[in-house]
Amino acid sequence: MGFNWRTLGFGLGFGALDATALPIVKGVSTGWNPLWMAIPVLLYSLSPFMLLAALRQETLTIMNLVWDLTSDLVVTAIGLIGFAEQISPTKALGVVFSFCGLALMSYDSHTVNEFLSRNYRSVKEALRV
Repeated sequence: MGFNWRTLGFGLGFGALDATALPIVKGVSTGWNPLWMAIPVLLYSLSPFMLLAALRQETLTIMNLVWDLTSDLVVTAIGLIGFAEQISPTKALGVVFSFCGLALMSYDSHTVNEFLSRNYRSVKEALRV
Protein backbone atom coordinates (compact mmCIF):
# COMPACT_ATOMS: atom_id res chain seq x y z
CA MET A 1 0.00 0.00 0.00
CA GLY A 2 1.20 3.50 -0.70
CA PHE A 3 1.65 6.09 -3.36
CA ASN A 4 2.45 4.53 -6.74
CA TRP A 5 5.06 6.81 -8.29
CA ARG A 6 5.34 4.67 -11.44
CA THR A 7 1.69 5.19 -12.26
CA LEU A 8 2.03 8.92 -11.74
CA GLY A 9 5.28 8.95 -13.78
CA PHE A 10 3.58 7.31 -16.75
CA GLY A 11 0.70 9.75 -16.37
CA LEU A 12 3.15 12.65 -16.44
CA GLY A 13 4.75 11.19 -19.57
CA PHE A 14 1.36 11.05 -21.28
CA GLY A 15 0.61 14.53 -19.98
CA ALA A 16 3.90 15.81 -21.44
CA LEU A 17 2.97 14.29 -24.79
CA ASP A 18 -0.37 16.11 -24.74
CA ALA A 19 1.28 19.28 -23.41
CA THR A 20 3.54 19.33 -26.45
CA ALA A 21 1.05 18.24 -29.10
CA LEU A 22 -2.13 20.07 -28.15
CA PRO A 23 -0.69 23.61 -28.12
CA ILE A 24 0.65 22.96 -31.61
CA VAL A 25 -2.82 21.89 -32.76
CA LYS A 26 -4.23 25.04 -31.09
CA GLY A 27 -1.61 27.13 -32.88
CA VAL A 28 -2.48 25.63 -36.27
CA SER A 29 -6.16 26.33 -35.56
CA THR A 30 -5.26 30.01 -35.04
CA GLY A 31 -3.24 30.36 -38.23
CA TRP A 32 0.13 28.64 -37.85
CA ASN A 33 1.55 26.77 -40.83
CA PRO A 34 -0.33 23.44 -41.15
CA LEU A 35 2.97 21.59 -41.56
CA TRP A 36 3.39 21.93 -37.78
CA MET A 37 0.75 19.18 -37.51
CA ALA A 38 3.47 16.64 -38.35
CA ILE A 39 4.84 17.01 -34.80
CA PRO A 40 1.64 15.93 -32.99
CA VAL A 41 1.19 13.07 -35.45
CA LEU A 42 4.71 11.80 -34.74
CA LEU A 43 4.33 12.26 -30.98
CA TYR A 44 1.02 10.43 -30.83
CA SER A 45 2.50 7.54 -32.83
CA LEU A 46 4.59 6.84 -29.69
CA SER A 47 1.59 6.57 -27.37
CA PRO A 48 0.82 2.85 -27.98
CA PHE A 49 4.38 1.96 -26.94
CA MET A 50 4.16 4.18 -23.87
CA LEU A 51 0.82 2.59 -22.98
CA LEU A 52 2.25 -0.91 -23.40
CA ALA A 53 5.02 -0.10 -20.91
CA ALA A 54 2.50 1.47 -18.53
CA LEU A 55 0.19 -1.56 -18.70
CA ARG A 56 3.01 -3.74 -17.42
CA GLN A 57 2.78 -1.71 -14.19
CA GLU A 58 -0.90 -0.82 -13.86
CA THR A 59 -4.35 -1.74 -15.18
CA LEU A 60 -5.86 -0.19 -18.29
CA THR A 61 -8.66 1.37 -16.26
CA ILE A 62 -6.33 3.20 -13.88
CA MET A 63 -3.78 4.18 -16.56
CA ASN A 64 -6.53 5.68 -18.71
CA LEU A 65 -7.82 7.72 -15.78
CA VAL A 66 -4.32 8.86 -14.78
CA TRP A 67 -3.49 9.77 -18.39
CA ASP A 68 -6.72 11.73 -18.77
CA LEU A 69 -6.40 13.57 -15.46
CA THR A 70 -2.72 14.41 -15.94
CA SER A 71 -3.32 15.61 -19.47
CA ASP A 72 -6.33 17.65 -18.36
CA LEU A 73 -4.34 19.39 -15.65
CA VAL A 74 -1.26 20.08 -17.77
CA VAL A 75 -3.20 21.27 -20.81
CA THR A 76 -5.48 23.40 -18.62
CA ALA A 77 -2.41 25.12 -17.18
CA ILE A 78 -1.10 25.74 -20.70
CA GLY A 79 -4.44 27.16 -21.80
CA LEU A 80 -4.68 29.44 -18.78
CA ILE A 81 -1.05 30.58 -18.77
CA GLY A 82 0.09 30.26 -22.38
CA PHE A 83 -3.07 31.25 -24.21
CA ALA A 84 -4.60 33.51 -21.51
CA GLU A 85 -7.82 31.51 -21.54
CA GLN A 86 -10.19 31.94 -18.61
CA ILE A 87 -12.46 29.56 -16.70
CA SER A 88 -15.29 30.19 -14.26
CA PRO A 89 -14.91 29.58 -10.51
CA THR A 90 -17.05 26.45 -10.86
CA LYS A 91 -14.71 25.05 -13.51
CA ALA A 92 -11.71 26.02 -11.36
CA LEU A 93 -13.22 23.88 -8.60
CA GLY A 94 -13.42 21.06 -11.13
CA VAL A 95 -9.67 21.47 -11.72
CA VAL A 96 -9.09 21.15 -7.95
CA PHE A 97 -11.16 17.96 -7.93
CA SER A 98 -9.03 16.67 -10.83
CA PHE A 99 -5.94 17.04 -8.62
CA CYS A 100 -7.72 15.07 -5.91
CA GLY A 101 -8.74 12.38 -8.41
CA LEU A 102 -5.19 12.08 -9.72
CA ALA A 103 -3.85 11.62 -6.20
CA LEU A 104 -6.46 8.95 -5.47
CA MET A 105 -5.79 7.11 -8.75
CA SER A 106 -2.05 7.10 -7.98
CA TYR A 107 -2.54 5.68 -4.49
CA ASP A 108 -2.13 1.92 -4.52
CA SER A 109 -4.36 0.17 -2.00
CA HIS A 110 -4.58 -3.01 -4.09
CA THR A 111 -8.11 -4.32 -4.43
CA VAL A 112 -10.99 -3.40 -2.19
CA ASN A 113 -11.23 -7.00 -0.96
CA GLU A 114 -7.51 -7.11 -0.09
CA PHE A 115 -7.78 -3.77 1.67
CA LEU A 116 -10.82 -4.85 3.68
CA SER A 117 -9.42 -8.27 4.56
CA ARG A 118 -6.13 -6.77 5.79
CA ASN A 119 -7.92 -4.24 7.92
CA TYR A 120 -10.37 -6.86 9.17
CA ARG A 121 -7.46 -9.06 10.30
CA SER A 122 -5.81 -6.10 12.03
CA VAL A 123 -9.00 -5.21 13.88
CA LYS A 124 -9.62 -8.85 14.75
CA GLU A 125 -6.08 -9.20 16.16
CA ALA A 126 -6.42 -5.97 18.11
CA LEU A 127 -9.65 -7.21 19.71
CA ARG A 128 -7.95 -10.41 20.93
CA VAL A 129 -6.07 -8.40 23.56
